[in-house]
Amino acid sequence: MNLRGAGSVIFLCALTSGCAASGHAVRPAELGTVSRTSALEAVLDLPGPVTLETIVSADWVVSLAGLVNLSHPKAEAAKLQDRDEPIQIYMHAFHHPTRGMYLVDSGVADKLKDHPADVGVGWLVARELHLEKLTTRTSTQAWLQAQRVPLAGVMVTHLHVDHVSGMPDVPRGTALFAGPGETTARELQNLVLAGSMDGLLEGHGPVSQWQFVADPDGQFEGVLDIFGDGSVWALWVPGHTPGSTAYLVRTPQGPVLLVGDTCHTRWGWDNGVEPGKFSHDKPASAISLQRLRAFVAKQPKITVRLGHQP
Repeated sequence: MNLRGAGSVIFLCALTSGCAASGHAVRPAELGTVSRTSALEAVLDLPGPVTLETIVSADWVVSLAGLVNLSHPKAEAAKLQDRDEPIQIYMHAFHHPTRGMYLVDSGVADKLKDHPADVGVGWLVARELHLEKLTTRTSTQAWLQAQRVPLAGVMVTHLHVDHVSGMPDVPRGTALFAGPGETTARELQNLVLAGSMDGLLEGHGPVSQWQFVADPDGQFEGVLDIFGDGSVWALWVPGHTPGSTAYLVRTPQGPVLLVGDTCHTRWGWDNGVEPGKFSHDKPASAISLQRLRAFVAKQPKITVRLGHQP
């Protein structure tokens, strides 16, 4: 594209409140049975059949103002100020007895830090991500190579770079699932980010979008029984991104809730303060966080795993 053409695209995106998050193809997910919160609650006391492991793929440092809404009254009362905040990048691996092994979020690709262009990340995005502050512990490639079973699919909590940054290491043809509207959300920052998002997903098939409908119980925007057997559930919690999805996995030790970036930090969860400037819609994010915390308060057997901190 010549400079005049590029300028026209930027101007058009500005007029339409930004560009889409990704041009990657999407299709309706074939997995997922529409359900409701009360059906989920009915099985929470029963031991589940799915084993779950959380892998710390990388350590990182980012702005606290992105992780926590510093203008929230509780944050102001605590005198929180923006600073570099240590976080971790996770991938959660679960093994279903008949459906196989899945990842929730994708960890970090082997080449992300030292050769970001090789995995589709543009130089400007790499610079803004401050990859010099990232330390890889276990790349997605290294972890997958150590497994004895193939990967059946990747279910992401949302399509932000740090949650799909392991996708270049995922075998092509592996199913990828995400919530509705993840690729089509329009923001000005996507002028820079969309190319890298497309680069990270290059070579993979269409994103399968969860087909949520309104939860009849009103607890969440939507609830899906992913395999139809009550073992793994998807909860629609929009705000951080339009399709943000939490996952509940029923393990032999009890239910585990993977909240994604509906809450990044331990302080945010304990105090009920939603994420900050990294979110697409902070008021909606606050509502989703309140709903998750209320759900957990009623079900104390649930173990909560946050987006980026233990």
